[in-house]
Amino acid sequence: MGHRKHSQPRRGSLAYLPRGRARSMEARVRMRGWPQVGSDEPQLLAHCGFKAGCVQVVTIDDREHVPNHGKQLVSLGTVLATPPVTVLGIRGYSKDAGGLHAAFDVFAEDIPKHITKEIRVASAEGAVGRAESRLGGIREIFAVVAASPRDAGLEQKKPYVFEAPVRGGDVRRRFDFVKDLLGKEVRFDQVFKEGSSVDVAAVTKGKGWQGVIQRYGAKRKQHKSRKTVRELGSLGPISPQNIMYTVPRAGQMGFHQRIEYNKRVVLVGTAPGGRAAGRGRGGGGGAAAAAPPAGGKGASPSKINPEGGYKHFGLVRGDYTILKGSVPGAYRRLVKMRRQVRNEPARVARPNVLEVVV
Repeated sequence: MGHRKHSQPRRGSLAYLPRGRARSMEARVRMRGWPQVGSDEPQLLAHCGFKAGCVQVVTIDDREHVPNHGKQLVSLGTVLATPPVTVLGIRGYSKDAGGLHAAFDVFAEDIPKHITKEIRVASAEGAVGRAESRLGGIREIFAVVAASPRDAGLEQKKPYVFEAPVRGGDVRRRFDFVKDLLGKEVRFDQVFKEGSSVDVAAVTKGKGWQGVIQRYGAKRKQHKSRKTVRELGSLGPISPQNIMYTVPRAGQMGFHQRIEYNKRVVLVGTAPGGRAAGRGRGGGGGAAAAAPPAGGKGASPSKINPEGGYKHFGLVRGDYTILKGSVPGAYRRLVKMRRQVRNEPARVARPNVLEVVV
């Protein structure tokens, strides 16, 4: 009897293990994942948005040393509703042999009512003075920010609260930088500019329990060669009696936390109907028009909303941004954006946007 070749995965799909469900709908970015800043001016390195839908972006290709340089380029773009985030407080981290530890928290006194209704923030008198006296042993300063889904026109009341790092300059300057922002709102264009690249962190679409064929791309067995067709031919040797972790198995597929790198910010604008337009949260209606991009010569204003709004999201009102390419996650899901950590260019070129096709 000839040797039978067992079915094996067709591609290297074991890069992410374990493939379990994410702990929450909010992606986590670990401390070592934040970039460094060479400037002496303190900067906020993170913002967030809510995935709305996809569009086609017509630009002039500004990549050098490519055959298409200077010609029109049609690419996929992802629209994110990016309402302003509110700076709730300051968190300082000290460092010892065991790593970084939260040393103090300072919260603003005038936090908006729609945030304090949903979360409990502890504020104490003299917290700022006590924190300033401990800055000598502090290594990192983070801003505690809150993003309200209702500002993006969603139904969820409870805001997302997370930490955004502040880099640049010494610890004292970072602390003073965040102290001036306490209780205030920070818009997306104050953190990222058009043409810059960001890393996006989100929880992908959940697809439930899937078999090994769908989950890892393994090959189906030959017809009538076994009792089953959509299973692996072998799980490993007889001895030792254990199955190695490298053997593809059925299980959870999707709803994993993922980070994708170097997503270029193609367009930043404000659509009528948001709080920035003076109508309050959830106000306004109709198709919104994007402001004409400054980089495109002769570019006309284009609609950012399709007729009737985006599927599963609705109309985008207020601040929004368009990222080149796809973004992980389902519509309406929170997407965190941080300053890119890989291959940061020496200069940022503003994209020449001709048209946005919704």
